[in-house]
Amino acid sequence: MASFGRFSRLYRLSQVAINNGKFLAHRNTFTYGNKASLLNVRFLSTDAEAKEDYHTIIKDTEKPKGESTKHEFQAETRMLLDIVARSLYSEKEVFVRELISNASDALEKFRYLLLSSEEAKQTLQAQDRQLEIHISTDKQNRTLTIQDTGIGMSKDELISNLGVIARSGSKAFLEKLKDKNAAGGENANNIIGQFGVGFYSAFMVADKVEVYSKSSTGDQGYKWSSDGTGVYEVQEAEGVQNGTKIVMHLKMDCREFCDEDTVSNIINKYSNFVGSPIYLNGKKANAVQPLWLMDPKNITPQQHSEFYRYISNSYDLPRFTLHYNTDAPLSIHALLYFPDGKPGLFEMSRETETGVALYTRKVLIKSRTDNILPKWLRFVKGVVDSEDIPLNLSRELLQNSALIKKLGSVLTNRILKFLLDKATKNPEEYDKFYTDYGLFLKEGIIVNHDQNEKEEIAKLLRFESSHKDAGAKVSLQDYVSKITDGQKTIFYLAAPSRTLAEASPYYESLKAKKQEVLFCYEPYDELVLMQLQQFKGFRVVSVEKDMREDKAAADLTNLGDDSLKRSEIDELVKWMKDQLPGKAAQVNATTRLENHPCVITVEEMAAARHFIRTQSHSLSEDRRFALLQPQLEINPKHPIIKKLHKLITSDPPLAELLTKQLFANSMVGAGLVDDPRILLTSMNDLLSKALDKH
Repeated sequence: MASFGRFSRLYRLSQVAINNGKFLAHRNTFTYGNKASLLNVRFLSTDAEAKEDYHTIIKDTEKPKGESTKHEFQAETRMLLDIVARSLYSEKEVFVRELISNASDALEKFRYLLLSSEEAKQTLQAQDRQLEIHISTDKQNRTLTIQDTGIGMSKDELISNLGVIARSGSKAFLEKLKDKNAAGGENANNIIGQFGVGFYSAFMVADKVEVYSKSSTGDQGYKWSSDGTGVYEVQEAEGVQNGTKIVMHLKMDCREFCDEDTVSNIINKYSNFVGSPIYLNGKKANAVQPLWLMDPKNITPQQHSEFYRYISNSYDLPRFTLHYNTDAPLSIHALLYFPDGKPGLFEMSRETETGVALYTRKVLIKSRTDNILPKWLRFVKGVVDSEDIPLNLSRELLQNSALIKKLGSVLTNRILKFLLDKATKNPEEYDKFYTDYGLFLKEGIIVNHDQNEKEEIAKLLRFESSHKDAGAKVSLQDYVSKITDGQKTIFYLAAPSRTLAEASPYYESLKAKKQEVLFCYEPYDELVLMQLQQFKGFRVVSVEKDMREDKAAADLTNLGDDSLKRSEIDELVKWMKDQLPGKAAQVNATTRLENHPCVITVEEMAAARHFIRTQSHSLSEDRRFALLQPQLEINPKHPIIKKLHKLITSDPPLAELLTKQLFANSMVGAGLVDDPRILLTSMNDLLSKALDKH
């Protein structure tokens, strides 16, 4: 295993060599990390020491025997093979990554079987076998060879796994365990390895591929070969080592892949942290040290960057790094990363797998574990290793295990605490993160059923405030910390912009009282706060809902001389209700309006607006209003409303048009009309009627 400890040992050896006068017998290079940003240390060693560092298992010992049998690829495979070989990957070099991943998966399968039972130790041919991946390049013969010491394949498995494109050898492996023994099936480790499409990427660079394989549970080796056109051959072979060996005869225009430096760069770029050692032409080529088990103080930013790129299969850098170790309530070693780049459309989808791999005692359980972190944290990448998790964890147990749920809960709470610390200590960094990833936090509140966890997530939300300048954001904790008068409500208002929020009729009365209101500009913000419902004992209420529930606003005993009289209000309210059949469920007068003639309120404005945006187009107008049950609140002091009262006797047709227009305008102002252009016809009718008087 490559490590700085190994580097120190090699460095000491080099000093001994120099002191003994054994100059430049060999010059080797010890490489740690990605070649693009390398710590390269050159040292001297003796011939003996150089031989000690050289290690390879690749030997030309395989000899086919007997007659080969020809097989045709399945029809779908023949059609898809050309796509895979020519179009699936934008960079040809990724075939190295794919084949190393397949080799690593074969090693993990063998590791699992070896550790699963004493019987397996006796039946498997595991004596003195090191779990390794070896690669050799041969410029003279223009070949590239990749060999592993993993579980290997029988004749039937070669045909099954390599004769059908996109067939998962790992999935078939699990099914075999389930069929063999019910108990074994329940204890089968859910290894994710696609020995299918990845293997066929070899045909991007090779005009012939030979596979030698010997199953760990059998004595006979086999050769599989194909030129990728339409058929493949299988025959018995002698001298095949346990595991799988792939020999690629490279195309002339792909001969750079038989160059050692080229392959070394690819390994460092894509596969530096594969969980087993990789040897290239007999020399160690990757750093297999599990960073998550190291002391955080001893890990460099460069190592974090390289490990993040490896596990996330990306080229960006980690924005934040959370290295978490604890022994209670569970033994946990977690190394988690928060991406620096903005999320793409694919990452926004809830169908995206989470990016956290699950290990127990350095043995891979599952490379993409949906049950460890909730879906709304799918942007987090990393590794979790827990000694408390049994090695024989099945898919069913992974989904239903109380231990896994507990592990997930601990990690989720730790992530929330980590982000809250960032928000407190580095608000500028956190604000940038929130701009990019705040949507995921809001999703966490919407999908969560645990009120305590909702409120923990809610600590991370940020909104503009009516008491702050535009652009400045506050948290819910900031809001409640300034409440001193016994108020038990957090008010919020949804609007497309601050200008519209400050001009909103729903905000008028609260503005007059100098009451702080949170402004929500994104359509889903109000859904989030509606789902939250409360925070630290304070109700979270929209200003529209507060207006609808305000009983004091319906008290019309002290309206003043500039208002319609109570009898006139009652007359107007009844008349307006009659002109809006099937639309306004109620028409009431309110004292909460100052500069606006009327507003619409519904029971849950956020849900109503979401309904209008997503579903209302499929319903008739009558059905929409029946579901919304809008309530029209009029301002008896407003000149338009007072004029309307006079028109109901002096010009009923004009009063009717005006009533319908006021209702329609209020619906638009409430955001309950999906297309405001429908107002143009009624507005023109009203203008025409009004102009007829002149």
